Amino acid sequence: MPAGALFAAPEWPRLRLFRGWRRRGYVRVGGRRRLPRGLGSALTLALFAGIGLYGAFAGGHVDRFRAENGTLSDAVARAFGFGIRQVVISGLAELRPAEILAAGGISPNSSVLFIDPAAVRQNLEAVPMIREASVRKLYPNELAITITEREPFALWQRNGEVFVVAADGTVIDFLNDARYTRLPLVVGDRANVHSADYLELLDAAGTLRERIRAGSLIAGRRWNLIFDNGLEVRLPEANPTAAVARLAELEESDRILERDILVIDMRQSDRVVMRLGVEAAAARAEAAKKKPTSAREADI
Repeated sequence: MPAGALFAAPEWPRLRLFRGWRRRGYVRVGGRRRLPRGLGSALTLALFAGIGLYGAFAGGHVDRFRAENGTLSDAVARAFGFGIRQVVISGLAELRPAEILAAGGISPNSSVLFIDPAAVRQNLEAVPMIREASVRKLYPNELAITITEREPFALWQRNGEVFVVAADGTVIDFLNDARYTRLPLVVGDRANVHSADYLELLDAAGTLRERIRAGSLIAGRRWNLIFDNGLEVRLPEANPTAAVARLAELEESDRILERDILVIDMRQSDRVVMRLGVEAAAARAEAAKKKPTSAREADI
């Protein structure tokens, strides 16, 4: 033992500790820091993997794979028999199955295992035509979809655009489908909200219904009826159905729709005011000129 030293630690414990590190997979670096064995190889592999992934993204290979096969998880799920082989859709009236699949984001590349029913339902209920939807997985390879459609009730023209609306006035969609041209047409601000009132007028019109082309809501209070020959009938705010029934009686007795009349004003309960067309007005004026003005002229 050197002079002045209290004790001298033997050399073997350090050697044993170093050997223990070697048995645990560690190596001495620079005499001080110790790193796991094989770390360099792992870092090298990670570097090459990162380069490969970057090349796949930069070259568009990942996007191409997704476009052709969907996500990697969906592709693996389909390989194990969890692809969507059948979709059972109930509740369809106006919509088509292809429209439901497209709106729900369901494609041949989807899988039952990884599809999100809540997301599909949310996508479907974002379609104005669909009021409510439910989606269920039926393993291993089937989906069940139930929808409740909003029923198209009328067409609403506003600011030159025509919309399909439900009975409560909800706008379903633009008129872009010939299936809906058969619906009654209402015109004007908030006419969509009052479309049910317009249909009551059509029911009261009887045989005239087929000749009424539109109802125009005036100031949100009363209706004007537009006929197929351009005739405009102005209805009162109070009890308009009675006025329409009276109009039907006039048509049956006097054939007023066959005359050269531009406007029939029925807003007053005790009278019906008519505005003649140009030719009818001219003929009436000419007849008035030829009418005798006194008893003496009548005798002549």
